[in-house]
Amino acid sequence: MNNLEIESLSDENDDYDDEDTLEGRYLIFSLADRSYGIEIKFITEIVGMQNITEIPDMPTFIKGVINLRGKVIALIDVRDRFRMQSIGYNDKTCVIILSVNQQLIGLIVDTVKEVIKIPPNNMEEAPKFGEHQGNQFIKSIAKVSDEVKVLLNIEKLLKDEDKLALDAAISNQS
Repeated sequence: MNNLEIESLSDENDDYDDEDTLEGRYLIFSLADRSYGIEIKFITEIVGMQNITEIPDMPTFIKGVINLRGKVIALIDVRDRFRMQSIGYNDKTCVIILSVNQQLIGLIVDTVKEVIKIPPNNMEEAPKFGEHQGNQFIKSIAKVSDEVKVLLNIEKLLKDEDKLALDAAISNQS
């Protein structure tokens, strides 16, 4: 590599310095024709569907656990969690692996679309529709071009009692 090539790779010429942060970046995925976003800082990786080991006596949206390179990870089917119609898994189905409160969790989604940066001024508080349970998952609503993205509060995807049951089940699988 010559000096000119090395200079072009230096930090001084890096146009992305200002964008080299996870702040305000969201992974957009889809369920049916709806787009949802998760803060990218929680995501460790995205993998295809894995062989799932079912765990008895779990809520229906917790599909079981997988062994991903020696780590036991619980999988949540987001369609089931949101009470959407099940369509079965196919080659586009993805598992988004998240680290939430130092626990790895996998979210089963229809497809992963893109990573986008959403400025805070493009976000609005989620509309309140009474005490409906679905509102607890929504962190905010983002306006991106002509579309609306629902940004999720991933810490609310599991209820406390579900977390305790999962912790017990995972520790039995490890």
